Amino acid sequence: MKTAIVWFKTDLRVYDNEALIKAIEQGEQILPIYCFDDSHFETTQYGFKKTGSYRTQFLLESLIDLDSNLRKLGSGLLILKGKPEVEIPKIVEEYRVHKIFAEREVAWEEKRTEKLVQTELFKLRCELESFSTSTLYHAVDLPFSIKDIPDVFTKFRKRIEQDATVRATFEKPEAIASPVIPELVLPTLEELGLELSKIDSRAAIQFKGGETEAMKRLNHYFFETKSLSNYKETRNGMVGADYSSKFSAWLALGCISPRTIYQEIKRYENENGANESTYWLVFELLWRDFFRFMFKKYQTKFFLYSGIKTDSVNSRSLNEKLVSQWINGATDADFINANMLELKHTGFMSNRGRQNVASYFCNELNMDWRIGASYFESQLIDYDVCSNWGNWAYLAGVGNDPRKHRYFNIEKQAKDYDKDGVFRNLWLGN
Repeated sequence: MKTAIVWFKTDLRVYDNEALIKAIEQGEQILPIYCFDDSHFETTQYGFKKTGSYRTQFLLESLIDLDSNLRKLGSGLLILKGKPEVEIPKIVEEYRVHKIFAEREVAWEEKRTEKLVQTELFKLRCELESFSTSTLYHAVDLPFSIKDIPDVFTKFRKRIEQDATVRATFEKPEAIASPVIPELVLPTLEELGLELSKIDSRAAIQFKGGETEAMKRLNHYFFETKSLSNYKETRNGMVGADYSSKFSAWLALGCISPRTIYQEIKRYENENGANESTYWLVFELLWRDFFRFMFKKYQTKFFLYSGIKTDSVNSRSLNEKLVSQWINGATDADFINANMLELKHTGFMSNRGRQNVASYFCNELNMDWRIGASYFESQLIDYDVCSNWGNWAYLAGVGNDPRKHRYFNIEKQAKDYDKDGVFRNLWLGN
């Protein structure tokens, strides 16, 4: 029998998953796999665990849910651990796999891993085909080539809105024919070199991984509470579950696709009316696309000190004491401290908070922005390589910001967005 592998990465879902659908069309037997890549659990050059315990816990929950949803369709999830270029070829040989279907990567490390796997598969005469499963707009549908994508978001957005359309979602498969897949066995946090971190009860939302939870959250935010109708007015909030959609964690692991969210926004608009808020969530999804396409365009540059610019504006220094104070909420600015404590104890921070703490790190502490970006990579449940590094470069003045140097007045921001000190009181216990 022709056996095909579906290599799940950050597309942990069965609905609107092109790689899964194409595998079913072309293979007689489907073997879904997920590989815990050793390199994802190493310590980075900046001294942080690449994947911290909050994000890992969310990943484990998402894999349990994916396995459960696959088993309902007659399949299951096979877990590998090690180097993908070593472990995946072993499975290819064992099951005589003719082709692997996977999500297409855009960031440098992920592309390098994909290439290493491909090199080993070539020796086994096994093909790897990849699909764009992570963006709202498909790369081939853009009204410009990747190298010609405007570097300024507004120009990008206007052309896209005028000249591109969002593709329809792929339905969930009705059944999947698979070989016998053993019961799911996941590595423990300890085996991954991590300790369990309980999410603080003050957290804005208690995230739980998986496609089932993603759809639950969407249903709650759109149809149960109709919070979407007020999104634009509330999105800069800092306390509570519903000031923003909170879809980012599920989007980051692909437990839900941007197209599914778009489809449901359109359904919501039909039932409840369209307004600036319903549009604004699409606008935010476009920002995600923009950074992902920027990574396709610039590749390694977003990880360089100078970013995509030729002139750098922030310092390259490292002051370990100042970094520690920033991480532990012990700076001179109470607004920064409250946000950093929220991140430390929950793995999450509001969008408004992220912009402020990044600006403070780059402008007040005057340090290499990549240290801050690396800490976020370790700590955030909703870490997304393109959005994280793209946003940090933007705020450091070496990314896509058309203004030369964006600087946040922290005191003014605190007054504007935490006028009565509710957020600071929550985290600083004042």
